[in-house]
Amino acid sequence: MASLATSTLVYSTPVRIKTSSKPRSSSRTCKKTVPFLVTRADSWSPLLHAAKHTVDKHIQSGMVVGLGSGQASGLAIQYLGRLLRTGALKDIVGVPMSVTSASEAAKAGIPLDVYQDSSQIDFAFDDADIIEEETLVAIIGRRRSQSDESIIQEKTILKAANKLVFMITENQYMGGPEGSIPVLVQALNWMETAEEIDDLFLGDAEVWRRSSVGQAGPTGGDFPFITREGHNVLDVIFTSPIQSLAEVAEGLDKVDGVVDHGVISKFPCNVVIAAESGGLNIVDRLSPIVGYDSS
Repeated sequence: MASLATSTLVYSTPVRIKTSSKPRSSSRTCKKTVPFLVTRADSWSPLLHAAKHTVDKHIQSGMVVGLGSGQASGLAIQYLGRLLRTGALKDIVGVPMSVTSASEAAKAGIPLDVYQDSSQIDFAFDDADIIEEETLVAIIGRRRSQSDESIIQEKTILKAANKLVFMITENQYMGGPEGSIPVLVQALNWMETAEEIDDLFLGDAEVWRRSSVGQAGPTGGDFPFITREGHNVLDVIFTSPIQSLAEVAEGLDKVDGVVDHGVISKFPCNVVIAAESGGLNIVDRLSPIVGYDSS
């Protein structure tokens, strides 16, 4: 059984941001507090609190940081860049998980490196589509729309990190998660793989090949989505709540033709859950799930 710990932090939702010509003093010795200029829309975003908390709590000077993709990750990248520009943090190297996060980090002024098998990553943050209650198993990759993005690269960097934080909203943290799981399959004979997956979850899920252009039916039409590694993506759409993401992942791993999927379990793992009220719930998993090999 996974070991879980929870805590709650409460932030007030900002209405407006005041600036001053005089810098504020801070009693913190490890990192200075830096004003973070955001748009009005961002200032109301619960994920902004999650992003700032994640950076302030977990990132220290000299770290190699895995940079995730998504709304919260984008805000964290912007905030991290501002801390670097003001000198509150130094000698940070970012390892982007996607072309999007690389572009955002470059704009924020974060020095970047490319992930290699020997790369040592101190910490990583990322968005998740869903986090399963209790286990903290995550689903990623539901909304990939660019062929140069890679679930494989994203999962590799997340697994390589010494510590990981997912940032989500409270409606993304649930027991019995619903919806789709993306599955990467070999383009050759993809139909046979899809049929085997359909048999695996008979009656509980539909299998659609992802299209690169709009909605094109279960087969993906004439222009199926192709990943940068040359794989097709099957969206396994569950029609009833998923009882165990770990069991789903184990089943998919055994199907011939499956290259990878959007289910990931990583420990130690920290989930920062942003509430609409402005509060943050922090959930930790310190030990692996019994019987599930996430390697």
